[in-house]
Amino acid sequence: MEGSGMTEKEQAAIMIDIYTDLQRIQKAEDRDKELNNQLRKAKAKLEAMGIVTENLIIE
Repeated sequence: MEGSGMTEKEQAAIMIDIYTDLQRIQKAEDRDKELNNQLRKAKAKLEAMGIVTENLIIE
């Protein structure tokens, strides 16, 4: 089986990105604006991978 998962370094890099994004929201003067910016970035990344984000909406 060839490369079916991520390496530990790749997983760590993703978690660092998530952690720093959350800190940006926490420290932002306008948290709603920063949260919306982070959501747009995440949506673009997911859609670039072919993931339909409408299926991920939490109500």
